[in-house]
Amino acid sequence: MKKTVTADEARDILLSLSVQRETETLSLRAARGRVLAENVTASVPMPPFDRSPFDGYAVRWEDTANAAQSLPAVLRIVEELPAGTAPTETVGAGMAAKILTGAPIPAGADSVIKFEETERDGGTVRIFAPLKPCQNVIYRGEELEQGAVLLEQGALLAAPELGMLAAQGRERCAVYKRPTAALFTTGSELTPPGVPLEPGKIYDSNNAMLAAMLEEAGFDCLDLGAVEDDAERIAARLEQALEQADIVITTGGASVGDYDFAHAAVERVGAEVLFRKISMKPGSCVVAAVKGNKHILSLSGNPGAAAVCLLRVAMPYLKRQCGRCDVLPEEIVLPLKEAVRKASPVTRLLRGRLEITDGRAVFAENPRQGNGMIASLRGFELLGEIPAGSPPLEAGTLIKAYRF
Repeated sequence: MKKTVTADEARDILLSLSVQRETETLSLRAARGRVLAENVTASVPMPPFDRSPFDGYAVRWEDTANAAQSLPAVLRIVEELPAGTAPTETVGAGMAAKILTGAPIPAGADSVIKFEETERDGGTVRIFAPLKPCQNVIYRGEELEQGAVLLEQGALLAAPELGMLAAQGRERCAVYKRPTAALFTTGSELTPPGVPLEPGKIYDSNNAMLAAMLEEAGFDCLDLGAVEDDAERIAARLEQALEQADIVITTGGASVGDYDFAHAAVERVGAEVLFRKISMKPGSCVVAAVKGNKHILSLSGNPGAAAVCLLRVAMPYLKRQCGRCDVLPEEIVLPLKEAVRKASPVTRLLRGRLEITDGRAVFAENPRQGNGMIASLRGFELLGEIPAGSPPLEAGTLIKAYRF
């Protein structure tokens, strides 16, 4: 075991852990927010036939070649085609079919003229503008050819993905079952929300915050409450959690002080420690361990540090645990909006957001970046990274940022 690792090393160690997944088949409505467990190819082309993009007349373009306001082309209407109606007539020379948005293009026609450029007169239509060959037609398979990959295994199913499945006539799909994460906090100072505070106590904010982050990643969360600072009690709660969940997340006691018991508790349950510290700030205090096919991650009790560590180091692994293929965050390079006035002996992570200033994108640091501060996570979308050994940085310095 390497006690201290870099953020990338910690991320890769977690990503290398074996993962066991089960699948289930759900209706499309029930599958929203789940992860697809199968590759899906198009069984029908999209669209399934040549169709009109708007209301108008389906014609042969040659019949409109000389059309003008002063000398319109006059064509005989042979059929009317609302959406959902299959054509029965062939459009020949001097003919037109009235067609509405989404209706199939009839045989013989190769273009569509908009209603606004025509005028109907009984059984004929006057056309006041010329068309080009194959103008204003949405062709069969234009969006997706039959047999093409529609969605890949590991795709997160949101509204567009569900719409694509429905467009193929699918009413059900195979998804990964949501893994279970057991979550408990440690610390004799913690009080659950809703209970009056006693002197020296604070409210437990980690439980609600981290549970929400885990559920957004794709987990079902098992809330095991809080445990006071006692190695035996923490170990007992850890054993309980390992029996009930695929992964256990704890906060508090991950440092090396007299009342930091996370490492001792992990050793008591017989788990193998993978690493004990990450050379980054915030979020350096962490214990990662494995017991059989169950995984343990003990984070800092400071809310800001716990959230940053979960995002920078654990989130790719957590997404992989859920079956997702998009596990790594997008990396972008941006100039700092404001100077970073402190040197960075170890990798420094800044909670921030992308802003447009004077026409260019910049990394804007959120205020209140302290280890124990939660407010900097509001409006957060980027995690800026200052390399270890960096001096204070001026505004405009380029840094790498991770988009979540």
